[in-house]
Amino acid sequence: MHHTLIVANRTASTPVLLQEVDRRAEFRRTAFTLLVPDATPANWTLEDAVKTLRKAAAGINGNRKTYVDGIANASEDPFEAVKTAVEAGEYDDIVISTLPSRTSLWLGRDLPRRVEGLGLPVAVITPPNTHGFSLFAKGPGSYESGR
Repeated sequence: MHHTLIVANRTASTPVLLQEVDRRAEFRRTAFTLLVPDATPANWTLEDAVKTLRKAAAGINGNRKTYVDGIANASEDPFEAVKTAVEAGEYDDIVISTLPSRTSLWLGRDLPRRVEGLGLPVAVITPPNTHGFSLFAKGPGSYESGR
């Protein structure tokens, strides 16, 4: 079974990421692990985010078998959180779900390139980069693989 590490924080329940989880689960049997490097937001929990990803992985009819778990890491450095997760697990690839470039601290710190240095394929998913966008609006986001 394929195993994907998803790195997300505020974007963990956005339609762009949920659509990607659904696409990947439909393409091949995949286990997903959601890593939240800084699990301190007061308005959601890791459990809520994992439940939402499970629904996406189960497909539109909800009958696809799913494998989704979560890791919360109180690291202030998202790269160190990813590195620790990769060293502790057996992942085939990594999906980084981040805010658009104009607001993303992770992109500003070059997190995708640094994570690529760990030797796994990396895909970056962001919500559409438009004025007045909503993180939770439906529609396409950007998807970059093998940066």
